Amino acid sequence: MPNPSQPFAVQSISDNVYLALKKDIMEGALQPGARLVVLDIAGRYAISQAPVREALERLKQEGLIVGQANKGSVVSEISAKEIRDIFVLREMIEGYAVKQSMKSLREEDYERLEELLTQLEEAVNASDSIAILEKDLEFHGYFYMKCDNGAVMELWSRMKSKIMRFMAISNRHYSTDKLVAWHRLLVEALRTGDEEEAERQFIEHMHAYKIIEWK
Repeated sequence: MPNPSQPFAVQSISDNVYLALKKDIMEGALQPGARLVVLDIAGRYAISQAPVREALERLKQEGLIVGQANKGSVVSEISAKEIRDIFVLREMIEGYAVKQSMKSLREEDYERLEELLTQLEEAVNASDSIAILEKDLEFHGYFYMKCDNGAVMELWSRMKSKIMRFMAISNRHYSTDKLVAWHRLLVEALRTGDEEEAERQFIEHMHAYKIIEWK
């Protein structure tokens, strides 16, 4: 956990604690099973316990931490099987989401996707690991939202935190320099209007994250 030289700004204490802990989880500084003790965190940042509890609740809602008897809050586990299962499911539903979305994409949608890619590029240039993950998932989540299927959107909401954790591990091993270029190829595939080709390219893009062997 980081040890800042000065306390967080009063107006965003809970947000900053949340972001700092989330970054540590995503970057591996806090490993699965690590305890998050409210009193210790509050003491480290010289703040009260209330904002720490708020931050931990947000992390719990995202599935990044869980409550355990006699331990309190701990970083949640993530197994190789969970990753494999999620990617099988994601291939099936993201392909559907993309094809369904293409029927209604307008120029304003492409403008929004380009805006997300600009933000992703800024995050890559700034080496902001959390922003990279969030903008990447926001790009893909756009199609889950646009396909107008509540069940598909619910599945995405439930699995995206685990997808984010796996992508964070992948990004630690491989450069993100070409990430924006890869996503722009996806946009180009969408613009062709060829649903099968767009689905193929999105699935191929997902395979890039499966090159790490999970044991």
